[in-house]
Amino acid sequence: MTIEIVGPEAEAHLGWIALTDALAAGHALPRAEVADTFLYRGKDTLLTRSAWIDGLGLAIKGATVMPGNPGAGIPMINGAVNLFDDAHGRLEAIVDFHLVTKWKTAGDSLLAARRLARPQARRILIVGAGNVARSMIEAYGAAFPGASFEVWNRTVTAAAALVEALAGRAPVTAVTDLPEAVARAEIIATTTMSSTPVIRGEWLSAGTHLDLIGAYRPDMREADDAVLRRARIFVDARSTTMGHIGELKQPLADGVITPEDVIADFYDLPAGTYARGSDDEITLSKNGGGAHLDLMTAKYILAAWQGR
Repeated sequence: MTIEIVGPEAEAHLGWIALTDALAAGHALPRAEVADTFLYRGKDTLLTRSAWIDGLGLAIKGATVMPGNPGAGIPMINGAVNLFDDAHGRLEAIVDFHLVTKWKTAGDSLLAARRLARPQARRILIVGAGNVARSMIEAYGAAFPGASFEVWNRTVTAAAALVEALAGRAPVTAVTDLPEAVARAEIIATTTMSSTPVIRGEWLSAGTHLDLIGAYRPDMREADDAVLRRARIFVDARSTTMGHIGELKQPLADGVITPEDVIADFYDLPAGTYARGSDDEITLSKNGGGAHLDLMTAKYILAAWQGR
């Protein structure tokens, strides 16, 4: 029988550390095969992301993006993740799209921070104040107990609203001076969808770790060239970041960095090369997502649901 898993019922059974352990285990398996398709009707989009990992299973994540929906009181993005078993291709579960996306996106960067940030890091800056920012505060709080958070957003009222929403749940403060906040942060997560850099390399202090999350198109960047020059660079997957997202695609094209400057991706975790080398180096991880991460996350959610 196919299992249907929805967010509000399943989320209580999930844990951020357990998810990152599942993601690391997934990258010890054979490299995933992935494929994306896009269909359009004017401004409306149907996106499917597919992945197959030998020994783990198959997933198809389908999403509709219809910008006119909010005007009718309907979410702009809707979808589901279909999970199929590895041995026979049988449909195992239909998992809530928003649940998988939330936990995949934040879990991806949390895995990077667990490997690259200094273990004693406790001052965390979140750049942006949307849903991903809120998820990152939850995720970092699990791995860095006792951490304090600062939130910066171009719209000051949005940062203040996030702080108010998390009152009593996490020590969060809204800030307005971004260069000063960057300089004192030990971990920085960027969750904007900016087409121009918001983080400058000259602001960074030694030992900082950056999780760059928001940019996902070739014309989008959250960090300037100086950040790329100063940092040791890591990615979740070379195949979904280097030639596709402006964060790396533009500096590579301009000769600011070379492909060899990307030290490792998650498939290098078993070899131990996805790691911080010293306390004073600056590390950067680019979160590109990818259907294989949706598959790993959905399989973790299914296992947690079955073991509840």
